[in-house]
Amino acid sequence: MASVMEDPTLERHFKGHKDAVTCADFNSKHKQLASGSADKTLMIWNLNPKARAFRFFGHKDVITGVQFSPVGDLVVSASQDKTVRLWTPSIKGESMVFKAHTATVRSVSFSHDGQRLVTASDDKSVKVWSVHRQRFVYSLNQHTNWVRCARFSPDGRLIASCGDDRTVRLWDTSTKQCINCFTEYGGSATFVDFNTSGTCIASSGADNTLKIWDIRTNKLLQHYQVHSAGINCFSFHPSGNYLISGSSDSTVKILDLLEGRLIYTLHGHKGPVLTVAFSRGGDFFASGGCDAQVLMWKTNFDSFDYREVLSKHSQRVTPDPPPHLTDIYPRGPHLHSAQSGAIEISPMVADTQTTAPAVIEVGQALYTATTAVNGHANNLPARRIASTSLNPNEDCHSSGQGSTSGSQSGQMGGRREEEGEQGMTYPLEMRSDLPMNFSSTLERIVQQLDVLTQTVSVLEERLTLTEDKLKECLFNQSQILLQVRGEEKDRRGERVEEEREGESGSPVASA
Repeated sequence: MASVMEDPTLERHFKGHKDAVTCADFNSKHKQLASGSADKTLMIWNLNPKARAFRFFGHKDVITGVQFSPVGDLVVSASQDKTVRLWTPSIKGESMVFKAHTATVRSVSFSHDGQRLVTASDDKSVKVWSVHRQRFVYSLNQHTNWVRCARFSPDGRLIASCGDDRTVRLWDTSTKQCINCFTEYGGSATFVDFNTSGTCIASSGADNTLKIWDIRTNKLLQHYQVHSAGINCFSFHPSGNYLISGSSDSTVKILDLLEGRLIYTLHGHKGPVLTVAFSRGGDFFASGGCDAQVLMWKTNFDSFDYREVLSKHSQRVTPDPPPHLTDIYPRGPHLHSAQSGAIEISPMVADTQTTAPAVIEVGQALYTATTAVNGHANNLPARRIASTSLNPNEDCHSSGQGSTSGSQSGQMGGRREEEGEQGMTYPLEMRSDLPMNFSSTLERIVQQLDVLTQTVSVLEERLTLTEDKLKECLFNQSQILLQVRGEEKDRRGERVEEEREGESGSPVASA
């Protein structure tokens, strides 16, 4: 394989979030990048510099996870508001709500066929959901503390999860049982994921370490300690030969897994780096952090086209493929620490080639189209509430007429509102063409649906407890029944012995 090693370069930066960027993911089919933030909004960035970005409202608390579906027609987000939302990434802003957990949802991820979702939560559970039926499927409950992350294997047969109980667990999706548990952590396990071939898992910890395990032999292959603070997130390159990690030490580091060494340290963020993600083709990667910025980097350090490799991995059906180079090198586990030979890159983030894109704000939390998982509500089309540009001068289509925008505000042509109107928020009745009494009715319906789904969730929990108690009672009854039968058998045996003794003693009495 011929490869050309070049330094990664900062391609673009995206500013639009008002608080820390907690998660990011690339669309596999379209040139889009999604990011979630502590400002409770989801943003879809178009990689075309002239295209607009979309800001979606709906979550009521910090967004903790985001991911595009494999086809790219859906994007899912998780939040501290205990819900998961499934969005259509368009100007309509339609979404469906999963009342997922009884505590903060820390992560959400699609299966590689796009049919299932897996969520991890502070309620100590991992749950699997059906995307098309929008229903809960089953739960995995052996973690003893908050679950930070959960991911499907490429073939969908396994789920890996990690959490604050300092364990990484491997689950069989067919039997719903935990088949392995890795416990060699000095602190919380913060993130976990499978490599592209599905033969290894990597996990990071609050103890600044990153470990790679061979799940076929249950052996630790590589152990890195290159950060000076906890690792919050990492991402495998599609080839499986490289890995990027983001840390609270404000750096992004790039590891060469074949050589087992740190090759680059990137200093682009001002504050902890909370998320990193490679694009599906591996030619770009993104990072986000507490500075509310999303940075997009051009990979450069390996020019090999891995799309063919990805297609081969997606077509793999055999459970035990030939080992990948990552799996067999190095032959024994050993600690990799930071080396002076690594290249440090400190780009000037302000000197990027493009300005911040115009942002279209889509929907509000109340009027986003919602569908409760356990209900049957119809999807209500969300309405665009306001159109706000971060750079008002960039998106004006009629140059030289900005000063006349005030006199032309009453015209309803196909042209966008001019600079004077871009910051305005219109009343809901004007923007959505809905009468106010109808809007209030919709509001009451949505509130009643929320109450209904919460009630159903409580009933499900009580039903589960009842089933457990019933099983316990049936087990106790069976034990009592066995004990009673044993006692009856003993008593019958004693009677038979007494009768035999009586029969043997009667001739003596007659004599």
